[in-house]
Amino acid sequence: MSSLQGKVAVVTGASKGIGAAIARQLAAAGAAVVVNYDSSREGAERVVKDITGAGGRATAVQGSVSREQDVKRLFDEAVARFGRVDVLVNNAGVYAFAPLEEVTEAEYRRQFDTNVLGTLLASREAARRIKGAGSIINLSSVVSENPLPGSSVYSATKGVVDAITQALSKELGARGIRVNSIAPGPVRTEGFAQTGLEGSDAGQHMVAGTPLGRLGEPADIARVALFLASEESAWLTGERLTASGGLH
Repeated sequence: MSSLQGKVAVVTGASKGIGAAIARQLAAAGAAVVVNYDSSREGAERVVKDITGAGGRATAVQGSVSREQDVKRLFDEAVARFGRVDVLVNNAGVYAFAPLEEVTEAEYRRQFDTNVLGTLLASREAARRIKGAGSIINLSSVVSENPLPGSSVYSATKGVVDAITQALSKELGARGIRVNSIAPGPVRTEGFAQTGLEGSDAGQHMVAGTPLGRLGEPADIARVALFLASEESAWLTGERLTASGGLH
């Protein structure tokens, strides 16, 4: 079983959904976890309570990954609380689907500031603090390679995340820092429900096109994140692992 005993992980956007599942999974493997959140303090504190109640170590730190000072503070607090950083999961992300005629500058900036700039800022601060071997895990999406109608902005942000993963794996490899990404397919989360896809004809079409015949669950993605965070993936960097039940 993968072990993260003695390691410290920062998970961005970890108050719910995939991020929360990843935080719990890494903690169960022995890592101390910094649960980052932007607005949902209650959700983040619930995740921390779940972890500490099971005998793990965790703390919640508020901050928007789109703001440089917030990201610096996030990592400063991680080191102050737990003494080090070994793993970063760039999970924080936002999305909205709209046809081309409804794309706005404000929505473009909202998604790129969080999904792209946030990934770069958090990776930079993690790389400054990781001493020796470490792992950065970026959350991509199947839509970076197979976009849905109306997903032009979101798909573009995830295409950039794929490029960042490749570039940073080459830049940081000599320092022992591995950089990989996970590309989920549709996952049963609060955000997915808010899109209106769950239970809709389009959502049922997605499930029908998934060889394993179901939506993903946050735990499905969390197990992949644990693999990439652990020494079991020590020879992997610059990889994009598609976790979609076979949907491409």
